[in-house]
Amino acid sequence: QVQLVESGGGLVQTGGSLRLSCAASGRTFSSYAMGWFRQAPGKEREFVAAISRLGTITNYADSVKGRFTISRDNAKNTWYLQMNRLKPEDTAIYYCAAAPGSVFSAPSTPSPYSHWGQGTQVTVSS
Repeated sequence: QVQLVESGGGLVQTGGSLRLSCAASGRTFSSYAMGWFRQAPGKEREFVAAISRLGTITNYADSVKGRFTISRDNAKNTWYLQMNRLKPEDTAIYYCAAAPGSVFSAPSTPSPYSHWGQGTQVTVSS
């Protein structure tokens, strides 16, 4: 059974940092692009960051560019989202996802992603 499990969420003050992890099991995701999305209460799910199969291409939402960093460790079947200088507007449930695709792909829309985690809550207090 394929599973993506997020961890690392929590409560942090404005300006703080968190590191989210997404561990995959049930298959190897080295041939998949990986992404992070988030959904705040009352809002639609939005793209945060994505990384290509080999980690050579990254893609970020403008709202997180320069503050968040996505990375992956294919040997561990795990990828990460380092979040620095957090703001209250970053408060949301964060989801990891996997998308089959070319080596040059780091999709910013939900539709290419075939596998999703259950999400982890990130709350940034002001």
